[in-house]
Amino acid sequence: MSADDIEHVTVIGAGSMGHGIAQVAAMAGYDVTLRDIEEEIVKDGYENVEWSLGKLDEKGHLEESPDEILARIDTAVDLEAAAAPADLVIEAAPERMDLKKDLFADLEAYTHDEAILASNTSSLSITEIASATDSPERVLGLHFFNPPVKMDLVEVIYGAETTDATAETGYDWVESIGKTPIYVRKDVNGFVVNSCLGPFGDEAAWMVSAGEAEIREIDAAMVHRRGYPMGPFELADLTGIDIGYHVRKEAGKPIPPIVEEKVEREELGRKTGRGFYDYDEGDGPDYEIGDGEDVDTLRIEARMINEAAKLVGDGVATPDAIDTGVRLGAGFPEGLCRRADKIGLDAVLEKLTELQDEYGADRYEPADHLVKLVDAGETGEDAVAGFHDYGGEADEREYHAIDWKLDDRGVLAVELDRPERMNAISADLMDEIVDLLERVDVEEIRCVTFEGAGDRAFSAGADIGGFASVEPTDVMDVSPMFERVNDFPRPVLARIDGYCLGAGLELALACDLRVATSDSAFGCPEITLGLIPGGGGTQRLLRILGETRAKELVFRGNHISAERAENWGLINRAVPADEFEEVVAAFVDDLASGPPIGLKVAKTVMNEGENASLEAALALESQGFGLLMGTDDVREGTMAFAEDREPEFEGS
Repeated sequence: MSADDIEHVTVIGAGSMGHGIAQVAAMAGYDVTLRDIEEEIVKDGYENVEWSLGKLDEKGHLEESPDEILARIDTAVDLEAAAAPADLVIEAAPERMDLKKDLFADLEAYTHDEAILASNTSSLSITEIASATDSPERVLGLHFFNPPVKMDLVEVIYGAETTDATAETGYDWVESIGKTPIYVRKDVNGFVVNSCLGPFGDEAAWMVSAGEAEIREIDAAMVHRRGYPMGPFELADLTGIDIGYHVRKEAGKPIPPIVEEKVEREELGRKTGRGFYDYDEGDGPDYEIGDGEDVDTLRIEARMINEAAKLVGDGVATPDAIDTGVRLGAGFPEGLCRRADKIGLDAVLEKLTELQDEYGADRYEPADHLVKLVDAGETGEDAVAGFHDYGGEADEREYHAIDWKLDDRGVLAVELDRPERMNAISADLMDEIVDLLERVDVEEIRCVTFEGAGDRAFSAGADIGGFASVEPTDVMDVSPMFERVNDFPRPVLARIDGYCLGAGLELALACDLRVATSDSAFGCPEITLGLIPGGGGTQRLLRILGETRAKELVFRGNHISAERAENWGLINRAVPADEFEEVVAAFVDDLASGPPIGLKVAKTVMNEGENASLEAALALESQGFGLLMGTDDVREGTMAFAEDREPEFEGS
């Protein structure tokens, strides 16, 4: 069975995960049956879907009405009736192996022979679940993250006997519902994301248990110095300290004393009012910037990187899959393998060896793959190779924060590819844009477009976490990215759909033209952080908007609508979403079919003339006009006009 053959999806379990998965499938156009053991549970799940769809509709995030989507969802209590029409079954029942095995044995009997049977388990063995069936080849894991409606990642997990055809169908189906799948090619405990995330809390807990650091110090260091969205103890309190405890216990791993103490005292985190922080009588996580200046953050990251190396070396997942997984599933500021390459794999190996010598614990034993890479001299970015490759031409280099393509018309389309962080501008993203624009052959390009991945933002600003460890002196010069875009010798257009804020707005301002959907929003929120725009925003806004409006935008830090942005002259067009592609295409067609030399000279004269006196600017214009008079493009344009046809400019 292929993904195209899937028409009906049955979800077993109407709890938070089950009803979320059912909603996502129905929103993607599938007929869905939502089943649980009691009518009241199913009713609650359906009502949660109804409420969620209503909220999404209020925000304009649905392409259909809630009623149309709900009409595709049936509910059931009888398992056989629920399973019978299914082409794909996704089990989201409680995490008990005996229960899941009983369910899968029944599901195999109740479904047709080609139906795919999937478990949403986050911790149990797919191989063991499949052993309850006579057709384990059609069993796989589809591990959604909570909440399924918001979280983009789905791990597609092989059991020992899962066929490639089954896994590929599962992967394609996940893409069909608008989610991002990653393959987990072997049934390992924790799969990909939780395997890599485990040492984040585990090693931090060992450090506190040994008196080597304080809870607040570690959380502050990992958030403010290393850019993680939460500290390890703050995260444990959110998810439940007992959850991590039971995962370690079931896996037969040593448990840090501080974790055992919290479980014994039933101080399990937010849900009990107290965990590593006090939520009843205290303020919860109360760490501050500067609290963790002396914390050895590499000790924690080295263990996570070591887990990633094990996954790669054992053929469980690729570096790209791991990086996608931790970004989308755990909210990491960048991929773990990518970060490892920046740190240097030799430094990581040295840290693990040092820790193993000091403590003699198995958790520090370096992965064979990590040792192999270091022995081969593939230690990361500085060595041009590590987990990832950093060499080659533009069409060979591996970019992680952007995607790009050059079509046969000469249109270079660049996509900011960080949708999980609303395409926030990171140091890596800026470096990759500069690298791309320096490597491409300008003679092959007629124009450039920039857009943001996903449907929420062009770019919502700078990735504050990504700049967490940057020294002030390192950012006192304007990033070459903004100037490289501004000075690129071809017209550059920003395709804006969603938020365009802070550094994202500064990137759009560096472009020559800006077209936006009418639902987009613009602003300079830096002042709310005690900062000012640092990518040329203050100066470009002055020149585009004038002093009054530029200062309002910068001083107040508020958002303005696309309509106001168009009225102010900040953007060229604000158009309804259903007209956006057509309007952008018209702009791009004019740029791609225009005279390359003429457009280059026009851009140069206008950019340089902006800062010159009128007399000097007019002289620039005259020089440019004279230079163009002798070109083949001018002759072609003149002849085409006389012959009443469209010109065909060659750029000569």
